[in-house]
Amino acid sequence: MKRTGLFLLAALAAALTTAAGAQPQLKMMIPANPGGGWDQTGRNLAAAMQSAKLVSGVQFDNKGGAAGAIGLAQFINASKGDPNAVMIGGMVMIGGTILNKSPVNLTQVTPVARLTSEWEVIVVPASSPHKTMADLVKAFKADPGKVSWGGGSAGGTDHILIGLIARQVGVEPAKINYVPFKGGGEAVAAILGGHVTAGVSGIGEFAEHVKSGKMRALAQSGPSRVENISSLKEQGIDVELGNWRGIFAAPGISPQQRDALVKLVRAATETPSWKATLEKLGWTPVFLAGDEYKRFLEEDTKRVAAIIESLGLKK
Repeated sequence: MKRTGLFLLAALAAALTTAAGAQPQLKMMIPANPGGGWDQTGRNLAAAMQSAKLVSGVQFDNKGGAAGAIGLAQFINASKGDPNAVMIGGMVMIGGTILNKSPVNLTQVTPVARLTSEWEVIVVPASSPHKTMADLVKAFKADPGKVSWGGGSAGGTDHILIGLIARQVGVEPAKINYVPFKGGGEAVAAILGGHVTAGVSGIGEFAEHVKSGKMRALAQSGPSRVENISSLKEQGIDVELGNWRGIFAAPGISPQQRDALVKLVRAATETPSWKATLEKLGWTPVFLAGDEYKRFLEEDTKRVAAIIESLGLKK
């Protein structure tokens, strides 16, 4: 009986060790429609995790609308205390929730890690009469309402960039004709179809269409030339703006569960798969985890709120 008891204890211990070391099955909320920057970030991060066998699988849920607030609300309500639930988000969500006076915001979830930063690019369809940024600015100054800008959610990075450009070239930001889309796929279709004058988004989202010649890149928001696209600064418009993206966990998880997710995400960002993604999409790695990421979020929320206020973008 003693031997049997010892054997059972050993078997139970082995089973518990195996369970503790098992790869998690993640549930990933992407609070935007397919095709955009958050979707690219989430799916490429998941691919990196799976390529390194860090997870057993990833289940995706795309829920676009209201600068990510619809997906955020669902994530908060459905995932509380779930250590395997994560969500992609970023600067766009901060601006959008402020501008739209959303009842939910990023203080209600658990910050895991900031992942990337990306410069914004301004494009027009290949058939556009605007051959240069100067052409577009001339038309914008002549009749602001006639020039429509297609981008992500109202109050997000794309919207803020156009507001900063407007202020620099002498156009009242409140006169901007901004057309928000729920996802990158919708924005691309609108730009290529000529339904908006110009499009604005992260460089990676429009990269393939610029390379194929379907879109013409007029400027980007970095400090100097990127991907052979001249910066706004180089063209006399003193604006520089980067769009960061990161990953969050559910509300109500323990510090140990958060730290386990930080470890998992950090390992994924060190894989060849993730590094290839950064290179392909022109993303800059800006990894920041845990409490440092939380402090960054608090500071960036104040910064974005001040920009939106100064541009008069609030309705």
